[in-house]
Amino acid sequence: MASTEPTLHQRAVDGMRTALGVGGLVALVIGVLILLFPVQSGGIAMGVVAAIVALYTLVVGAVYLGSALFTKSLSGWARTGNLLLGALYLVAGIVVMINLGAAAAFLGIFLGVLVGVMWLIEGVIALTALKQSPNRVWTIVYGAVSIIAGLVLVIAPLMGAVTLWLLLGISMVVMGAIQMGRAFSLRAH
Repeated sequence: MASTEPTLHQRAVDGMRTALGVGGLVALVIGVLILLFPVQSGGIAMGVVAAIVALYTLVVGAVYLGSALFTKSLSGWARTGNLLLGALYLVAGIVVMINLGAAAAFLGIFLGVLVGVMWLIEGVIALTALKQSPNRVWTIVYGAVSIIAGLVLVIAPLMGAVTLWLLLGISMVVMGAIQMGRAFSLRAH
């Protein structure tokens, strides 16, 4: 008589199907929410990141202050430096927590400018390596697109951040749907 108990391989496949299906569904839902509510979802995401940064600065500030006050082996300058750093971190954390919306907006703009500068540098580096490139056309196209995209982000970082956010939403919808398709097509052999 054949056993109806699933084999180890079948259980592994079922677990993989579940992981792919749930992961795909979560990505799909988040992607749809980003696309339907880009401003609100972006604001929430940046607010969460700003809050995490604020909490980090508060914890680091407390550690520096604790180190300055309770470590017996610190010399005068090290103790003063830790005390000053602790106070600065705490003030920064409190300011960010009080102004979470402004901190989130600043963070979005900062990240937009940062990515823009990185793309500018990447484009320039690609073009400077043109002589060593086996395919110069692709190198020129890549360098030009990278420089143009970098300039757009540096000039209009908030618009660039919103565009990147929308691209993330589109990517999550597409990848989530594909992941769910993989889950439904996975079979134990």
